[in-house]
Amino acid sequence: MDVAAILTDSATLSPLGLSAKVLTMAGTMQLLIGIPLAFWLSRSKGMLHNFVDTAVTLPLVFPPVATGFVLLLLLGRNGPAATLFGDSIIFGFPGLVVAGFIAGLPLLIKPVQAALKSAEASKLSEVAAVLGKSEPEIFFLVLLPCARRAIMAGLLLALARSLGEVGMTLMLGGNVIGRTNTLSLEIYNAVFNGEFERAAVLSAIIGIASISMFTVLKKISDSA
Repeated sequence: MDVAAILTDSATLSPLGLSAKVLTMAGTMQLLIGIPLAFWLSRSKGMLHNFVDTAVTLPLVFPPVATGFVLLLLLGRNGPAATLFGDSIIFGFPGLVVAGFIAGLPLLIKPVQAALKSAEASKLSEVAAVLGKSEPEIFFLVLLPCARRAIMAGLLLALARSLGEVGMTLMLGGNVIGRTNTLSLEIYNAVFNGEFERAAVLSAIIGIASISMFTVLKKISDSA
């Protein structure tokens, strides 16, 4: 097996670079949307809370291909989102980002939501409120530092999930060679084409990335 040749092949570098871009965008969106949403879920109650909480958790238990199909119906040419976005989201880079974002979002929100609802966070919030701090000040100066380990751990889990996502990525991205074939999809393509050595190298890349994330996650957990 000529590992160096496989690693330097454009057919490997292109999916690798695409996956890195998707993770960057999806991870940024998960932080910007997931943390405020986790904060809202930790404070809210009622039917809207239950609906949003269920919608956020659903990708963890619903088959990814089925989730991708629902998103395809919503974001596709004839879907309700077509009037806002057109059909440019699906079968392109935006579709890959949406797939990665949705796949990993619950794994960020749930740990952060639990951290923000903890007894420690509640006590610190009450003390800050008594001292006259505003809600934004409590959020940024008290709750975020209190939940920093949960945020880091959740983000790592979300990125790992986004990296390995296949079902939603296939439905929204279409696995277009040279355009939407991410690293995970390229493993499938390599196996389908009988390129088992290349599939092994690509799997090793994802394996190394996953182990690295797990190592960092373990250090975060041990330091808690």
